[in-house]
Amino acid sequence: MVSSGVMSAVVRPVTLGRTSVHAQRRSVVQGRSIMPARAIVEKAVSFKTTVRTPLSCYAREPNGSLGMGFNPLKVGRKSLRKAVSTNAQGKSVAHAAAAVEEDGLKLVPAIISIAVGLAVKLFVPIPAGLTVQAWDLLAIFISTVVGLVLKPLPVGAWAFAAATFSIVSGTLDFATTFASLTNEVIWLIVVATIFARAFVKTGFGDRLALFFVKMFGKTTLALAYGLQLAEVAICPAVPSTTARAGGVFVPIINGLDARTKSYLIAQQLQGGNNTSSILLTAAAQNFLCIKLAEGLGVVFTNPFNQWFMAAIVPCTLAILATPLVIYLIDPPGVKDTPEAPIQAAKQLEAMGGLKPAETKMLMGLGVTVCLWVFGTQLGVSAVLAAMIGLCILLSTGVVSWDDALSEKGAWDTLVWFAILIGMSAQLNHLGVVNWLSSSVSSVLVSMQLSWPAAFGLLHLGYFSLHYLFASQTAHVGALYSAFLGMMLASGAPPVLSALTLAFNTNLFGGVTHFASGQSAVYFAAGHLELATLWKQGAYCAVLNFLVWGIAGMLWWKAIGLY
Repeated sequence: MVSSGVMSAVVRPVTLGRTSVHAQRRSVVQGRSIMPARAIVEKAVSFKTTVRTPLSCYAREPNGSLGMGFNPLKVGRKSLRKAVSTNAQGKSVAHAAAAVEEDGLKLVPAIISIAVGLAVKLFVPIPAGLTVQAWDLLAIFISTVVGLVLKPLPVGAWAFAAATFSIVSGTLDFATTFASLTNEVIWLIVVATIFARAFVKTGFGDRLALFFVKMFGKTTLALAYGLQLAEVAICPAVPSTTARAGGVFVPIINGLDARTKSYLIAQQLQGGNNTSSILLTAAAQNFLCIKLAEGLGVVFTNPFNQWFMAAIVPCTLAILATPLVIYLIDPPGVKDTPEAPIQAAKQLEAMGGLKPAETKMLMGLGVTVCLWVFGTQLGVSAVLAAMIGLCILLSTGVVSWDDALSEKGAWDTLVWFAILIGMSAQLNHLGVVNWLSSSVSSVLVSMQLSWPAAFGLLHLGYFSLHYLFASQTAHVGALYSAFLGMMLASGAPPVLSALTLAFNTNLFGGVTHFASGQSAVYFAAGHLELATLWKQGAYCAVLNFLVWGIAGMLWWKAIGLY
């Protein structure tokens, strides 16, 4: 008999009840699905020990889609019994959870969030060169960000309320407020999330998750390193961190044990920021940085080789350190699973070959990946490639339009992320970002610092200002040239300054849940609490500054960058 602890890393238990177990066994005989071996063992003990929320535990909505919103870990014992009772009557567990969640505005977080913005508006003098409109928008933006952390309302609702107030107050008009709904990165997030549903619906996500458990699943930490290795392997072919997150890693992690999901999502988000720095082709904003640097007169003899040589050592060290540091500070619910790879191998064998639905899904994904790889030559953007792939999935019946509509997290992200990107863009347009960068420049000039000191402080300022941005590309467009110019004026080596600012652009991709497209994707997966994400973003920022600042500087000295 296999213990529940041994099997905890293998994919998903089943819903409780004798009927569901027999139904799963019949499915095996008919070749439709495989019930994980762990489910039989854990059936009788899962509610006596700990609550798990793998995908198979979700009830089906009336339209046949999976109810993705329920997290039993967030509700009390009485509420949990109510939810289980409701599910036994054939209703959605997600609906049961919604019934026990507190609705309406949380007064104390709302007061704090609004008070911070009012303090900026009423008690901080408007700097010379900025308009009242610019300062009002900054106050609204700060209140919005504080509210997104404290959550007086759900994230999307609070962002929507902030957008409404910005229109009511006359700070922005309707068209400007929602102009970013056409942003390609946001739509890439939406489409990638629907791709993730295809992984789950066809069972290929289970297959892929079992493969990773088979290869790396003896411990959760080893599994984390396996996922990091996979991202390094595919980043040259998929030059979009957002696409990698939504199209590959979220579906894999969704198929794993619920007690590991928060940790695996966290380390993948923070570690993936380093992966985006390892190659010039690993992220779209990398090319933009190089183009802007060349526009300021920085000469690269071979940008691909110079980028790789500068990044390889600090990037490797950071990728190795990140899963371990998060493991120590925010450990997973289960750590050691020595027999899990053996059981995963057995289940993979029982699953047999690819089913027709999996084949169709892989066909759509294959077309998408090919277009990601060769999109530059063909003139196809990352989001258009994903849209083409989704059309294939819809046409072949792999996913239905009801499936797409049921991805509430994706549509929620579309709203709040578009609002934040729009506010961020207007802060830049109204001169707030230029004022902040000029203020930093003036302070550095008055201090008469040497280039190494100015170099370090400018990197810190460049990084910190990203808390005002909801897009890495927008941050590059607004600040990269200005900060690079300040570094060059201080006497810092040109190539070193250009490359390290580009690396820094990738490293702040996980400081908030809106810091980047991939951050929004991982947060929308629903396994990571907002406060935890912000906390991890902060301490991983410290980790990255230590690794890149110490090991990086030593390495760059060794290869002659300064």
